[in-house]
Amino acid sequence: MSDKKRVSRRQFLNYTLTGVGGFMAAGMLAPMVRFAIDPVLTKKESGDFVSVASVDEITNEPQRFEWTIDQVDAWYESEVQKTAWVYRNENDEIVALSPICTHLGCTVDWASNEEYPNEFFCPCHGGRYKKNGENIPGTPPTAPLPHFEFKVEEGMLYLGEAKDTGGGV
Repeated sequence: MSDKKRVSRRQFLNYTLTGVGGFMAAGMLAPMVRFAIDPVLTKKESGDFVSVASVDEITNEPQRFEWTIDQVDAWYESEVQKTAWVYRNENDEIVALSPICTHLGCTVDWASNEEYPNEFFCPCHGGRYKKNGENIPGTPPTAPLPHFEFKVEEGMLYLGEAKDTGGGV
């Protein structure tokens, strides 16, 4: 007889079932791990700028500009309308503000309230912002209006994503 250790039927069955179970567990876990990691690996199309208006149209008074973008949510594609308040400040620099109130997400309007003629006003809860988007202390919003990324090319204003400016009172 040889000095080899023989594998008993019980050990063979134990090894086989452990191996098959391991493959089955890996097969079940792989999609879950991919689902969790996939958003990190997916390329984000940041920096998408959309032509909104001619630079000649922009004045010192905030004007509302609207445009649409194509949005894809899983298998559903839709056109989403975006809006921005755009004006030139005292230094002749372009300022593009989001119209979404930082308090509860209502839409702000420029000079829509007679009591506050040169401010952005949110009719939902009385939120007020200065012309530069800063929230006015003592009103519901606790943060300034987000500013849109923008660039100017060939006399056209292109807007990107709205970014929080931070701060808050």
